[in-house]
Amino acid sequence: MKVIINAAMTVDGKISTAAGDSAISSKQDLKRLHRLRADCDAVVVGISTVLADDPLLTTRLVKGKNPTRVIMDSFGRIPSDSQILKTAGSIKTLVFVTEKAALQDVQRILGCRATVIVAGVDRVDLKAAFACLKGMGIKKILVEGGGELNWSVLQQGLADELAVTVAPVIVGGRLAITLVGGDGFEKVSKGVKLKLSRCQRKKTGETILFFKVIHST
Repeated sequence: MKVIINAAMTVDGKISTAAGDSAISSKQDLKRLHRLRADCDAVVVGISTVLADDPLLTTRLVKGKNPTRVIMDSFGRIPSDSQILKTAGSIKTLVFVTEKAALQDVQRILGCRATVIVAGVDRVDLKAAFACLKGMGIKKILVEGGGELNWSVLQQGLADELAVTVAPVIVGGRLAITLVGGDGFEKVSKGVKLKLSRCQRKKTGETILFFKVIHST
């Protein structure tokens, strides 16, 4: 199974402002993202992204199939009126929760016609969740963050590739969300190693960097 992380960030590494504005990509780059979604079997986001952006996670800007939408939501917080749950009856949607998710929330999500899968005790076990997706026949996963999910996927060695669109703007903000959050590594030498595989410069001023993740043996 192949796992690709895709994100758009500012030059100073922010994927949203401190106020929550994440409109970083140009329309051209969004079309590239939607083509990438169409080429993947599943798109994965964390609950923080759902709560902040209320995404639809479809391929509406291009012609192509919608991927299975996968939400990592430890406590079943996804709102019933979110775009994802409102369309769960027509687009396959999986919500991974933990044993700590309240039964009423699980039933509420099921009532929206999404599938609920328990993986983990108090935090979604990503390795178990990804193994479950693989067992369901999903061969290519697109991870769209946010920063905490990106950290977990990279830190646990689950990612194979990273595609980052760098927008020519700086927003600053010590509370703004960065490309990768989490606890971080204590030493640079322990960080996730990458190899730049290609680079694209767009007329929009954006630069897209494509990396391969080097897995330690």
